[in-house]
Amino acid sequence: MVAASLGARVTLIERAGLGGSAVLTDVVPSKTLIATADLMTRVGEAGELGVKFAVDGSDVAPGMRADLGHINDRLLHLAREQSDDIRVGLERLGVEILMGSGKLLDNHTIEVITLDGVKTITADAILLAVGAHPRELPTAKPDGERILNWAQIYNLEELPEDLIVVGSGVTGAEFASAYNGLGSNVTLISSRDQVLPGSDSDAAQVLEGVFKRRGVRVLSRSRAEAVERTEAGVQVTLGDGSVVTGSHCLLCVGSIPNTAGIGLEEAGVAVTESGHIKVDGVSRTTAPNIYAAGDCTGTLALASVAAMQGRIAIAHFLGDAVMPIKLHQVASNIFTSPEIASVGVSEADLESGKYQGDVVMLSLLSNARAKMRNSKDGFVKIIARKGSGTVIGGVVVGPNASELIFPIAVAVKQKLHVDDLASTFTVYPSLTGSISEAARRLHVHM
Repeated sequence: MVAASLGARVTLIERAGLGGSAVLTDVVPSKTLIATADLMTRVGEAGELGVKFAVDGSDVAPGMRADLGHINDRLLHLAREQSDDIRVGLERLGVEILMGSGKLLDNHTIEVITLDGVKTITADAILLAVGAHPRELPTAKPDGERILNWAQIYNLEELPEDLIVVGSGVTGAEFASAYNGLGSNVTLISSRDQVLPGSDSDAAQVLEGVFKRRGVRVLSRSRAEAVERTEAGVQVTLGDGSVVTGSHCLLCVGSIPNTAGIGLEEAGVAVTESGHIKVDGVSRTTAPNIYAAGDCTGTLALASVAAMQGRIAIAHFLGDAVMPIKLHQVASNIFTSPEIASVGVSEADLESGKYQGDVVMLSLLSNARAKMRNSKDGFVKIIARKGSGTVIGGVVVGPNASELIFPIAVAVKQKLHVDDLASTFTVYPSLTGSISEAARRLHVHM
């Protein structure tokens, strides 16, 4: 879209559907599922806010049930709709779309296998945005029925009674939270001490507390060695020989870039040991005129980063103004319930001595709006550079954290001082009030 709007003649080669895994099998479907689970969680707690559900005139709350067939039909429909919207937008800009698989012959030529035969395309520049696919364990092969990866789970018609989730990274934690909200009994198998390794430790602790309260069974320091079908469902064998049984198993054990067999070597594009394409700050590969963006680069597997890498690549090639990507300015969110959002320098960065900073963490328990909404879990954390008071990082845990991180992300990007945040008016009552309050507590008296 950016290249076409800047006047370039653009051909797009795609084998599955426009929007890639973010739209078709990952972000759009999973966040739609999570939106339903979140609503069910909120309704389940509505009694504490004084909401009563009358059934036949009685005062008994009716049982909620997730109609998974309907939920999955809706989310797949939304994904297709989003994909169609992208196609319309591209066609309007005059982009030629070729449905098929592409292979590099050199750094200017691509061979495309389509339903109509083989075509050869030459280009001044090539952008590789081939994505990644779910990693599989040799001892745990998904069958699409009982043993599933995250792209297959939307084919289920019935809610899994006992879902075992293998992997407690972002994807595993999100699905464990969502299916727990929808009413499944969930067991989360985590090879680490804490869920969400690599995320803020305080945030992971809050989520583990919520999981415990809502009945998610977390098996920490446990590694899944094998997953097998049984007559009744599945069994997962752990590293210590113990066995966990359930009705279904969802594997969330990372992803593998789609870089094999697409002619990277012939074109002079270098890859890392893990198969990811090597890129610099403006998305260039080691081959002249070839750029790469998204999960195939292994930079940060986020749709926002993929899009930014692509925009930077096109701007660089076409000679537009360009700033290299700065990963410490990337805001990211984990769509569990509660949500966990973060940006910039982390507390782990301070502990390792990489940065010097001051930290203030405010629990949402002291926030008036959170009390009104009955939101008990979460906090706002702001990190300021020691001495100068510049905002360099932050974490928000709570409802709509994905929206609440934005003011902190602006502060990090624009190098604002904590006093800039503190002196900006917030609505009372609001969750953002805790952001300005945390900033006030980081004020340095001169």
